[in-house]
Amino acid sequence: MRIVTRPDFDGIVCAVLLCEVFDIREPVKWVEPNALQKGRVEVHSQDIVANLPYDENCALWFDHHYTNRINKPFKGVFKIAPSAAGLIFEHYKDRFKRDYNELVQAADKIDSADLTLDEVLHPEKYDYVMLSMTVSNDGEPDEAYWNMLIELLRKFDIQQVIEDPEVYKHCQSMLVQDEIYIAYLKENTELIKHVSITDFRPFTKPPIGNRFLVYSLFPDTFVNLKIRYEDKKKDRVAVHVGHSIFNPKCHVNVGLMLADFEGGGHRGAGSTRFQATKAEEYIPKIIDTLLKNENNED
Repeated sequence: MRIVTRPDFDGIVCAVLLCEVFDIREPVKWVEPNALQKGRVEVHSQDIVANLPYDENCALWFDHHYTNRINKPFKGVFKIAPSAAGLIFEHYKDRFKRDYNELVQAADKIDSADLTLDEVLHPEKYDYVMLSMTVSNDGEPDEAYWNMLIELLRKFDIQQVIEDPEVYKHCQSMLVQDEIYIAYLKENTELIKHVSITDFRPFTKPPIGNRFLVYSLFPDTFVNLKIRYEDKKKDRVAVHVGHSIFNPKCHVNVGLMLADFEGGGHRGAGSTRFQATKAEEYIPKIIDTLLKNENNED
């Protein structure tokens, strides 16, 4: 039995819970939703897929993303909710030896972007927020670190996890990166009415940092569009779209919109990855939809 999930904080917590329930020893299979959707991931018959689109080969599936709903029988739980981890926790609530209430509440809060301005600007004051920001799928894969976090969170409380030397190093690195990231955001973000467009395609190695900082820097905008190349080959483009968590006036269902451009996600945030040759067609259409700011759920 193997866990297949994505490398974000919700995915980490999903893995923590599932490892405990099923005593799973196999390494986690870390994948991006777009890769699963396009059949680039081999899912086995005993795999548990969490926080990702459904795959018909899996044994169990747990997810909460708006665009991943299916109309066929499956084993597991799908529900629009703050986090996939919360669904797993509720489903197996009588099978945990440790008290994971606080961890799951943190996953709900962080994955639903229910953060204050102070939590965004000063994550070092909030242990779970800071820890979550060390888990990113924007840079080079860091599977050893992600797997280590699973083991630490299964054994220790958050204060002990934060004090682990490797975690502490990642946290300090993240804080330094955020200072640099702010400068990159200011220099590479264009404002068109209520839409901020951050284009990191000029960079061979795109800068990474706190994904919520852009909303604090451009408080009058409703939504941010971030564009980068997926890797050094520059043959695929990654686009991330998110409603401002401080100026909630965007009416577009982001996940539903991006489903038309090979992606998906939640109502308030989503992403897509596609061949770079499609960028001139896709990106202007996405921007136009965001500028119209119309409810697209009807």
